[in-house]
Amino acid sequence: MNKLFYSLLFYCLSVSLSNERETDNSLLFERANESSMLIIEDRLPIADPYVLFYKDKYYAYGTRTNGFEVYISDDLEHWRRGDRLALSPQDSWGTKWYWAPEVYYIETEKKFYMFYTVDEHICVATSDSPEGPFVQDEKKPLREEKGIDASLFMDDDGKAYLYFVRFTGGNVIWGVEMNSDLKSVKEETLRECIKADASWELQQAKVAEGPSLLKRNGVYYLIYSANHFRSQDYAVGYATATSPLGPWRKYDGNPILCRDKDMAAGLVGTGHGAPFLCRDGSYKYIYHAHSSVNRVEPRTSYLNDLIFGDDGVISIVGNVIKPVVESSE
Repeated sequence: MNKLFYSLLFYCLSVSLSNERETDNSLLFERANESSMLIIEDRLPIADPYVLFYKDKYYAYGTRTNGFEVYISDDLEHWRRGDRLALSPQDSWGTKWYWAPEVYYIETEKKFYMFYTVDEHICVATSDSPEGPFVQDEKKPLREEKGIDASLFMDDDGKAYLYFVRFTGGNVIWGVEMNSDLKSVKEETLRECIKADASWELQQAKVAEGPSLLKRNGVYYLIYSANHFRSQDYAVGYATATSPLGPWRKYDGNPILCRDKDMAAGLVGTGHGAPFLCRDGSYKYIYHAHSSVNRVEPRTSYLNDLIFGDDGVISIVGNVIKPVVESSE
């Protein structure tokens, strides 16, 4: 009797487990059919990130290796690494410390311009495609003096301005008008814009860096980061002006992104990002954060919504988008 009971019990369990396995396999098969993409990294592994939206696709660039990679996405959540470097060291002046690339499509030239840092100097390279290859026509820095974190702004009147960091008593953000070739500047227009002097900016080192510029309703917004990037208090603030080179007034509610804000969702070392226009006409802000609360590297990029209030105040809000990198099987 006992043998018969246990035999029946074993049979029932076997059938049940078999059905569960068939169900699990069926679900896996269905999920595999939904996408041919395989997640190869559960993060977007770049620091000092920048996003370009062009012809219905997003292109992300950042600090990671010698030269610069490009990542491509349709939805900002799932990214594919480009098949080659967007910029290779052999196509550029300099040998090390490739940092903070930003790419712009210049309609009048029908070309893409990459502004970036190498060997603590600012360089410019061009390409016919957002995926590269970007090449310097003449392998030399834009300015002889050291500088980092270059960001371009094209004003409504067609004038171009470059914002970047000079080492003038710490990391200080300066602005300058560019010549029409976008590869040289009008030195006589050089102006100091932002230096670290507020209490939230002086938690570690004297650093203001990672500038980006927006213009809305006649107001210029200079978004920047402060503190040493290795500090968990690395954070984002902004200043406003009525002309592209200032004078600038810092927002009283700074910082607008830091580890203590809800939108950071527990991330630390949040900063050196850039705003960009999305497919639907809204803005998002991409930025990097530390690997964890215990480790800085490798830094990883995240995204949040960036909005303008009725009073013109910028806020970084919403749930954090945590991108992944996928590869075709």
